[in-house]
Amino acid sequence: MADGPTLRGLEEKALFDLDRYLKERALLVERELAAVVDEPAGAAARLYEAMRYSLLAGGKRLRPVLVLAACEAVGGRLEAAMGLACAVEMIHTYSLIHDDLPCMDDDDFRRGRPTNHKVYGEAIATLAGDALLTDAFKVLARKSAQNVQPKIVLETIAELAQAAGSAGMVGGQVIDLLGEGKAKTIEELEELHAKKTGALFLASVRGGARLGGASEAQIESLDAYARALGLAFQVVDDLLDVQGTPEQMGKRTQKDQERGKATYPAILGVERSIDLARELESRAHRALAGFDTGADALRHLATFVVERKL
Repeated sequence: MADGPTLRGLEEKALFDLDRYLKERALLVERELAAVVDEPAGAAARLYEAMRYSLLAGGKRLRPVLVLAACEAVGGRLEAAMGLACAVEMIHTYSLIHDDLPCMDDDDFRRGRPTNHKVYGEAIATLAGDALLTDAFKVLARKSAQNVQPKIVLETIAELAQAAGSAGMVGGQVIDLLGEGKAKTIEELEELHAKKTGALFLASVRGGARLGGASEAQIESLDAYARALGLAFQVVDDLLDVQGTPEQMGKRTQKDQERGKATYPAILGVERSIDLARELESRAHRALAGFDTGADALRHLATFVVERKL
């Protein structure tokens, strides 16, 4: 494992309570999400019920928290980034609903309870995902326009669309599906996950910083942070699929091996995958070297992502 500045083993001058931070920021996001997705009513009540079933199912809210933490790191106000925080979580939730469908990963449980299509049927689940994806951009545009210059809002919308679409998450999912049962190099695997997983992390951090008034130099540093963090998240996710249990994960495990998917443990082995995750953590911390204590949340989040299991 390469040497590098991490939070592990360091005495900190001021103790940062990450658990409290995560809970407080997640609560802020959840209140906003509950407000932007209507309560079930009228002819489309079943659709809204399905949208809320998955959107308000809890979790760490890591991606929207990263949006807010990046905004804070550059001295921005949370209100400026809240629209993006909600939009990112809506897009992430849509992707989970669609990933769980029988035509994709065919999963029965998500976060410890039945997946959306198991409760509402495949048609409504598909439409709930479609609605969350589309409405995410409405929320981002309307909420951000109240606090940020239009040019900045447009740049953020364009970057999020790229991260979610054919050049990002959707494109990565296609590469993943078509690659089942086929060998991959580490370079090919990294490219896959930069699209499928990393792109939304990147848009979250860059967008949060941009909406918070970041300079180009700050965005460049946070870009390096987000790329390392997104890859570290995926490496650990692969490890958890191998080593975790359904009870711990709230969903089926061992499925990557069952479907013949290339993973970091399959290519590198468990120990080298752990070393890679920790090197990526160090890389994320190094990217934040030019930031003051306002970026402490981002520093701790990098360690949190890796130490979910390690």
